[in-house]
Amino acid sequence: MKVVVIGGGPAGMMAAITASKKGNHVILIEKMKSLGRKLLITGKGRCNITSSLPIEDFIKNTPGNGKFLFSCYQSFTNEDIIKFLKEEGLEVKEERGNRIFPVTDHSQDVLNCFIKKLKKNNVEIHYDEKVEEILYTEKEGEKIVTGIKTNKEKIDADKVILATGGKSYPLTGSTGDGYRLAEKLGHTIKDVKPSLVPLEIYEKDICKELQGLSLRNVSIKLIDSEKDKHIYEDFGEMLFTHFGVSGPIILSASAHLVRYKNIDEKYKNRLIKLVIDFKPALSEQKLEARILRDFDELKNKQYKNSLDKLLPQKLIPVIIKESKIEPTKKVNEITREERRNLVHLLKNFILEIKSLRPIEEAIITSGGINIKEINPKTMESKIVKNLYFAGEIIDVDSYTGGFNLQIAYSTGYVAGLS
Repeated sequence: MKVVVIGGGPAGMMAAITASKKGNHVILIEKMKSLGRKLLITGKGRCNITSSLPIEDFIKNTPGNGKFLFSCYQSFTNEDIIKFLKEEGLEVKEERGNRIFPVTDHSQDVLNCFIKKLKKNNVEIHYDEKVEEILYTEKEGEKIVTGIKTNKEKIDADKVILATGGKSYPLTGSTGDGYRLAEKLGHTIKDVKPSLVPLEIYEKDICKELQGLSLRNVSIKLIDSEKDKHIYEDFGEMLFTHFGVSGPIILSASAHLVRYKNIDEKYKNRLIKLVIDFKPALSEQKLEARILRDFDELKNKQYKNSLDKLLPQKLIPVIIKESKIEPTKKVNEITREERRNLVHLLKNFILEIKSLRPIEEAIITSGGINIKEINPKTMESKIVKNLYFAGEIIDVDSYTGGFNLQIAYSTGYVAGLS
């Protein structure tokens, strides 16, 4: 049987490897000059391979249609990808937040494992070739795949697996080509939006002042102030940028936010608040006691020189300004009400969300091929026989932490197996 896989990312490579193990003649078509370009930039170039959480927890970490992936997650687990890499001589390690990385800290080593496996399995790879059309015939009202047409040739195929990715990071080749190919065949595309993307903030001056500040142990909440409703909360690392905020917990928050009802209107009306707790390990009472101790030691100093032990240097001028306490006021002159306002500010630092950053800056895409048109047990199209989907092109997406790459491996494996 001849199988054509369109797209040489992790989903496409896994699909090609799996299909070739069954003795099929597999052709992998990649429009770029090399495979796995997006894989190389994951985890800041170190490749966050997967998560060590139990596979059952992956659905909880997939706000974008996680239940659809139940069969795929069970068919090819996080333990399976680790075993796959170990068979090719690459060991892994676990880091904070259940994140799994290669021991070498180089994503290229992960990609090399895939490429070695493709070669071992005699997968035919066509580089620098773009698929223009998926060909099909109609028999008794049913569409059946017959092959593909590229900018260079026409290839007959018994099965075609579409794994072209989404629209995030277009320089890696993810430019939405797969959506157009699928639409031509009658598939519908759910709204394509950025996910795992930084957030733009209305308070630009504050963000510019804090630009480059990375905070490790903070907690955040997203609140719909119209309904006084908590949309999302998380704990971990975040980063201030010239336009707003980024970092792992912010990216995961965006994955949740992108699927929130009427989100565009809520941005416009400044209804979505980001609330940062700079001291989540301390209750308001304990934080006030801590500040009282510091103030007691520094009672003759000015307020602007009293927060060095409590906060990072870059954050101090902003907190002083926002606390509305006179910077030159002596510490022993600060009133109880002023001190409590400071405590509240440190536990509830509010910024207003303006928008998600553009899709070109997103790590992954939310939206894609409608899951109602795909068989979750085989990844086969319900509209076109012998057409399969894998990876980010499907309307599924997860938080940060290796979950999205696991979606790629699991769906690629099932599509290749089927």
